[in-house]
Amino acid sequence: MRRAACLSIALQHTLQIENDSIAGEGSRSRSTPPMNKYERQSRFPADQTPLPQDIPGDIAEELSRLPSEVIELNDAPPLAPPVPLTHDEVRTIVISLMLTMFLAALDQTIVATALPTIGRQFGDVTNLSWVITSYLLASTAVAPVFGTLSDIYGRRAMIITSLSLFVVGSVLCAIAPSMTMLILARGLQGLGGGGIMPVVQTVISDVVSPRERGRYQAYFSSVWMAGGILGPVIGGVFAEHLHWSMIFWINLPLAAAGLALLLPKMKKIPVFHRKREVDWLGGILLMASAVVFMLVLTWGGTRFSWLSPTITAMLGASVALAGAFVWHARRADEPFLPLSLLGGSVVPFAMCAGGCALGAIVGLTVHLPLYYEVVYHLSASEAGLALIPLAAISTCGAAIAGRTMAKAKHYKRVAIVGTSVAAVCAAGMAVTTLPLWGLLTLMGVFALGLGTTFPVSVVSLQNSVARAQVGTVTGAMNFFRALMASFTVAAFTTILLMTLGSDISLASEHHAAGAVSAIPVADMVTAFRYVFGAAAALLTTASICMIVMEERPLAGPGTPPVEMAE
Repeated sequence: MRRAACLSIALQHTLQIENDSIAGEGSRSRSTPPMNKYERQSRFPADQTPLPQDIPGDIAEELSRLPSEVIELNDAPPLAPPVPLTHDEVRTIVISLMLTMFLAALDQTIVATALPTIGRQFGDVTNLSWVITSYLLASTAVAPVFGTLSDIYGRRAMIITSLSLFVVGSVLCAIAPSMTMLILARGLQGLGGGGIMPVVQTVISDVVSPRERGRYQAYFSSVWMAGGILGPVIGGVFAEHLHWSMIFWINLPLAAAGLALLLPKMKKIPVFHRKREVDWLGGILLMASAVVFMLVLTWGGTRFSWLSPTITAMLGASVALAGAFVWHARRADEPFLPLSLLGGSVVPFAMCAGGCALGAIVGLTVHLPLYYEVVYHLSASEAGLALIPLAAISTCGAAIAGRTMAKAKHYKRVAIVGTSVAAVCAAGMAVTTLPLWGLLTLMGVFALGLGTTFPVSVVSLQNSVARAQVGTVTGAMNFFRALMASFTVAAFTTILLMTLGSDISLASEHHAAGAVSAIPVADMVTAFRYVFGAAAALLTTASICMIVMEERPLAGPGTPPVEMAE
């Protein structure tokens, strides 16, 4: 109370000094018209007006530290709140974003079944894997770039840029005259595809309140899974009955439809970006480190031994580049990815939980067909159908979590329960050998619990940072998830190769029939006990992260979101 009273007295004394100075000048300028009571009453700037002598020293020091900087117009808050979007406008935006995300999801898998046809046409089968690898490398590396740029230049500019790169890359893929040109074009297509996911998730955060956002994130999880499942089917049909280039030409009308729906509504979306200088050096260091690390995960254990000089040197280069990025980020005024944004009580735990969950489901999706073929003697197509429960039911878990977030105060409990149940199911698959129907049932429960992680982690992460940083943190989240998925696939492959002692390409799109049939069933069951155990460890880690993560309040419909920065 005394401090507040002293501050008030100090301000009154300052005003009195200004009024006295005006009174002294009044005799020299009687012809000057009287000032409005809202105008300044002194010719001296406010920051140069002396303080009265009788103010205590601590109060005077506190007054001297009061901020006096001027906020730039671009950084100032809006004078009036934006006009809220109608339900129909939100629905149109969501549909267009779902269509856009479907494109990115489809092109990650649609090429797989067309690879033999493409290899025969170009007479090159040794470099076929690069058709997929180049896309994954590019899309993973640019995810944080597009997220950060959307916070600087706006969502509209970045969604147009990412879709344009994606379409141009698709056209170049369709008309590629050689395998080399196809690989390069797929890399360009990956640059656009990698920007779609973080920008779409950021736009959703601009138009939907945090409490409702979980439900919409569940919709996008469904679209992502549907694109991954339908991709190989559509690619196989096009390659067999039409031409393999159709898997790229189909992107043009879909992208045009998405832009036609989205762009007219983008002008009404609230603007939260803040223009500033782009830290290109930091972005290049981060992308270079990611690309080298992804190559280590891709080549390690397959093209090169894990302990080979090549892999060791590449891993060292990746660590050095990452260290250089951290060193630069600590010294830059406005770094590309602020390290402080990745700290706190929400962001690191949400990223880790989502990364572990995605890594588990991707790693099992890649390797389970081999298990089905050897242990249950399913054909390749039947093994593919047996993956549907894992992919489809996980979207049901995401939908349950999204609807729970819209109503429950303690929204993270559904993810804690879900990840715990999934960990128990994975442990059960590791210690018991079940008939096919039993395994599929347990796999369905596993997927249901795992799916609850995605909307809770995404919304919690976005809800914990300032609006002007949502794109940056969303891009970083997608970047970490992609790295975690690639790491898990490589780890599961290494586990199987070490256990089986067999030099077959376990993570390839097509397994050699002779090599698969030569693996004893008992050996395969034993090997997958370790794989299921690793999946249980990942889901246990996700559950612990959800427990430790701070549960911050979510703003609901019609109320402003809570502005909290890490």
